[in-house]
Amino acid sequence: MTLFGTAGIRGDVRERLTPELALAVGRAAGTDAVDREDASADIEFVIARDGRETGPALAAALEAGLESAGTTVRRAGVLPTPALAFASRGRRGVMVTASHNPPTDNGLKLFADGEEYGDDAEARIESRVEEDGSPAAWHDWGNAERIDPLAGYRDRIADYAEGHGAALDGIEIVVDCGNGMASRATPQVLRALGADVVALNANVDGHFPARGSKPTPETLGDLQAFLGDDDGDTADRTDGPTLGIAHDGDADRVVFLDETGEIVHEDTIVAILAEHYTRASDAADPVVVTTPNASSRIDERVAAAGGRVERVRLGALHVGIAAVREAGDIDTSVVFAAEPWKHIHSDLGPWIDGVASAAVFSRLVAEQGLAALREPIAERPYRKVSVDCPDDRKDAVMRQLATTLPEAFPDADIETEHGVRLDLNEGWVLVRPSGTEPKVRVYAESEQVDELREQAVTTVEAAVED
Repeated sequence: MTLFGTAGIRGDVRERLTPELALAVGRAAGTDAVDREDASADIEFVIARDGRETGPALAAALEAGLESAGTTVRRAGVLPTPALAFASRGRRGVMVTASHNPPTDNGLKLFADGEEYGDDAEARIESRVEEDGSPAAWHDWGNAERIDPLAGYRDRIADYAEGHGAALDGIEIVVDCGNGMASRATPQVLRALGADVVALNANVDGHFPARGSKPTPETLGDLQAFLGDDDGDTADRTDGPTLGIAHDGDADRVVFLDETGEIVHEDTIVAILAEHYTRASDAADPVVVTTPNASSRIDERVAAAGGRVERVRLGALHVGIAAVREAGDIDTSVVFAAEPWKHIHSDLGPWIDGVASAAVFSRLVAEQGLAALREPIAERPYRKVSVDCPDDRKDAVMRQLATTLPEAFPDADIETEHGVRLDLNEGWVLVRPSGTEPKVRVYAESEQVDELREQAVTTVEAAVED
């Protein structure tokens, strides 16, 4: 059995993430926590969910499993995932969400003290689910009560953002909540910071009727049209919106658009935030953790600010943060961690938080302007493509590519810890197996990006066909 992917457990609610599985995971997580804590401890789990139609039933099954294992449940209702992570500080938490997946899916993401469960913890839960353990003795079952952490979360994000950039007074920002959980946090936080917020699709609806839950160029057409429209409903504004923001279904991801409706590349956003946090740090060795597919523009801006970059596999930012801290000394500090569209603000907490990114980035734009923030960044052409590859062939294909890709790019520096990454004078290429689909991903960045991509894809296709 393989339950956990790169972001918890996800899948179709009739075939994978069923109520039976939610019950089993709840009991396994509760039993694991009880076994690892002091016998006299009152072990608490906070449960929250997004707006999907299947959320209430799955949350109920999860709660039954947790309580039957002897833990106390705190029902936090409908929340963004980062708000659940915030509420799990000093205890544990489970978020019922499939993030940007379609409405037919749902998922479970587990937290301890604000941080996602790591590989070892997930392996323990998986093992206990397979064992199908019994409930605790009847007199040890837990109970539940309702809590409401949302207001405290919003206040904390607003307070945190005020330490960065400039006030948002009078700045117009358009937020596309996509019928998701950002509806309950991002517009409210930005308004608390002084912004004039236009909120689009800000009703929670688990059918996601306005657009697909994943914010992409294909789904953000309405937001782009609104930002680029100087007539129509927005004719009364003087200069138009300064910034556009879009979220996925549970508000851990965030996408930024300029005043014309152009999506700002995700690695440019990471480079801006990474440089900001590196310059703001007083550590002698400030470190930014990112993933192998991240652009070299991040390394360039972090180095210019006096820091360094470390990479870790996708979906494992918390693992990379822990590794840097263990390997470093007292002068080493992880100041920021990010993968595309997902950011950890280290001084805020160990969780991915799209609402915090929206607030902090907006204040940086208010202070310097988006054009000025982008100006020093070398935004070279970037491409990502996928090559079909059966899951049972991925290991063999990647072993072959560890030989054939260096042969195809003899002048490259090779790194094979997280796929095969080739660094060249004219750019870089990364090839790695997808953790969620039967595909091999190919990433390339260069002024000659199409040539690099074509050569890499040809090599990958040959390996798949062998």
